[in-house]
Amino acid sequence: MKDKRKSSIWFGSGLLTAIVFIPLMSSGSATVAMAAQQGGAPQVGAAQTGPSGMANAGPHQAQYDSQHRPVTAGGFVKSGPIVFQDVAEAAGLTKWRHHAGTPEKKFILEAKGPGVCLLDYDNDGWLDIYLVNGSTYDALAGKAPAPQAALFHNNHDGTFTDVTKAAGVTNDQWGYGCAVGDYDNDGWPDLYVTNFGKNRLYRNNHDGTFTDTAETAGVAIGTWSAGATFGDYDGDGRLDLFVDGYVQFDLTNPPASGSKVVGFANCQFRGAQVMCGPRGLKGEHDHLFHNNGDGTFTDVSKKLGVDDPNGYYGLGALFVDLNGDGKPDLLVANDSTPNYLYMNKGDGTFEDQSYMSGFALNKDGREVANMGLAAGDYENNGHLSVVSTTFADDYKVLFQNDGTGSFTDASYQAGIAAATIPFVAFADGFLDYDNDGWKDLMIVNGHVYPEVDQHPEWGSSYAQRHQLFRNLKNGKFELVPAVEGTGLAVVSVGRGAAFGDIFNDGKIGLVINNMDGVPVLLRNVNPDHHNWVELKLVGGPRSPRDAVGATVYLNAAGMRQRGDVLSGGSYLSSNDLRVHFGLNDATDAGTAEIHWPSGAKEKIKLPAMNRIYTVTEGQGITGASCPAAACAAEPAQPAKANKP
Repeated sequence: MKDKRKSSIWFGSGLLTAIVFIPLMSSGSATVAMAAQQGGAPQVGAAQTGPSGMANAGPHQAQYDSQHRPVTAGGFVKSGPIVFQDVAEAAGLTKWRHHAGTPEKKFILEAKGPGVCLLDYDNDGWLDIYLVNGSTYDALAGKAPAPQAALFHNNHDGTFTDVTKAAGVTNDQWGYGCAVGDYDNDGWPDLYVTNFGKNRLYRNNHDGTFTDTAETAGVAIGTWSAGATFGDYDGDGRLDLFVDGYVQFDLTNPPASGSKVVGFANCQFRGAQVMCGPRGLKGEHDHLFHNNGDGTFTDVSKKLGVDDPNGYYGLGALFVDLNGDGKPDLLVANDSTPNYLYMNKGDGTFEDQSYMSGFALNKDGREVANMGLAAGDYENNGHLSVVSTTFADDYKVLFQNDGTGSFTDASYQAGIAAATIPFVAFADGFLDYDNDGWKDLMIVNGHVYPEVDQHPEWGSSYAQRHQLFRNLKNGKFELVPAVEGTGLAVVSVGRGAAFGDIFNDGKIGLVINNMDGVPVLLRNVNPDHHNWVELKLVGGPRSPRDAVGATVYLNAAGMRQRGDVLSGGSYLSSNDLRVHFGLNDATDAGTAEIHWPSGAKEKIKLPAMNRIYTVTEGQGITGASCPAAACAAEPAQPAKANKP
């Protein structure tokens, strides 16, 4: 795909993030009035000295709460539904802290990351937590110890133990993201970590330790990598690996404002001097690695046309089946440049349908600062829609899928647009927080410019609160109020987040990795007593062992829900690989229709609700666990014919 951008329009007084490019190959037309919708009109001002910053719609009117706090760090209510509580300190996670460069964030290298991954690394049935760390310039120069990542082992009692050094996963690089996948099909989850510099592929040794095999496997790369996702794109039963690149960054010649590196541009945000980029910088290329089945990978990016010859700024990445053909397609969220959608043709190749599908741009035909990716069937119609998070002064985009991989920007119709405009959003995820059978939406926020705290007139903040949208079951969402003293009132510089049943209690929570801060662990304490069921899938000989790429349709409670086993997504993070379904008040767990990556299909009657079932391809239910105690004996469920 050639870059067809020809002209630009500038908004704002000193606002380099407000460039609007008009793509000639687009599903719509750009307009200068896009910011007037539900958020204040753009203010037209003088053009700037050169392109830099983040793409958005132009400056919006500042929003404050009753105490004149920016709505990004205020707007709390005294009473209301209590959904989450931050239990990170009690869980033992706050002994660890993320570090990235300097507090001033002089360069873009210091502003991206960090991700977080949920994985059951020791196969004890409980999710453990891996937190990616950044670094410092002194550490890169060998003048100071390097900040280290953290692997926290789940103690099954609400607490975690730091086992990083013993496990051998400290990383000691400037880290950004991570992804989980059993690339060698041995039944133990492996971990890929993206860095500025060489990446890590931590192979699980089955004894609580890992070995970095990135070099021998051929996936170290060595530039600035960001998002990563595992998926079996060619159907050979082995997980392949996609890694996107962000920007080219030279430590000896950094992109300082006014320097030759940025074309002598004066890098400003609303008149204030800020870091430069990503616009104005050269982008890194993307990599697709084919799994050879012998512990090594082959880079097939150029051969398959997914290497990003345009040099866009890749962040989020996700292998996910968007048209229901059983083959994983590939999504790439590009910062301040058009998104990519590569549709899997089913023969080991891809077709670039970024523009044709409607995924490249928002409804105004405009590229935005895409960062995180969430895929979920929020309408319970069997179609996976996608939410892309964006920069401030822009709404977060809900790409509604018609089931064929064609998208409509339904952000305003769904009710998520206006409330998200003031926020800089990174991680996102679909989750059924109240187990009513309908997927809700969580968005994690945090600014990239510390300077915003020095300008209260902007109506923004560096640390921001996070947003939960409840599914109204009619294609729309409503914002859940942030009650003082609860998890939704936590204010942090959020980046990556991973979603899952961290406490094995049937309630989905999340862990957030914050810029230059301690983690946030949001435990789901919603008072509902709705029922639920979860499935841990184990693939057979012709599927990846961890069943990444599998789709489950649950027929229960008068609904047909969809859940997918996905690696990557959110923002530089990886979620629980188990598939979770809320059952509302139903007392029948229903029937699971499983579409395995191999192409096999099985129907399995689930014996009881409020269980975590292990289902092995071709063998039916092979295990069960319950929240409080061992499950009562249940008969094994034999697999049925490979036709649902």
